[in-house]
Amino acid sequence: MSRRRLTIAVVVVASLALAPVIYRWAKYPPDTTPEGAYLRIASAIGRQEPEDCFAYLEEEAQHAVFTMLRYGRQAAEKIEQSYPAPARATALERYDAARGATGGPEMWAAVAAERGWLGRLRRDLSGVGHVELAGQRATVITARGTRYSFRRRPNGIWGLTLFTAELEAEARRYARDWQLIQQAADDFERGGSS
Repeated sequence: MSRRRLTIAVVVVASLALAPVIYRWAKYPPDTTPEGAYLRIASAIGRQEPEDCFAYLEEEAQHAVFTMLRYGRQAAEKIEQSYPAPARATALERYDAARGATGGPEMWAAVAAERGWLGRLRRDLSGVGHVELAGQRATVITARGTRYSFRRRPNGIWGLTLFTAELEAEARRYARDWQLIQQAADDFERGGSS
């Protein structure tokens, strides 16, 4: 077999192997559509890479996660510096996610796993049945009939709203806890210096 024929054969085989991947990529709707954002969430959950979902949460949910991360890190640092050893280990447990996260996506994945949201998504996600649009809001109705609400973010990407209220409530708890931890740390430091 000549070199030219061998090259053509390799190109044909490679093209046939890559055709389904290229077709799916070309048919994948952009994330500036509710379907595209939903499919990216489903894909991330299916690949067991929940960090990739973070980009498709609505902006308020992302801000809440960053707030939790910031206060969680501050709390953990203060606890490590000021709490006595017996109280330190127990107090730090609450902030394991913030201590282990390198950023918002990892913090989101840890919180979502801890609260069972990933399992819930894994059970409920299916193909897109249809989409209901209402201005800056959209609802993706899956083939199974599950409804997922999205809101258009300022950058044009659609963000899932499902977990926003819980994340915002948790961010407020982290902020309140930070104040209590500061007070407790001050008490431990005053007690230790007397």
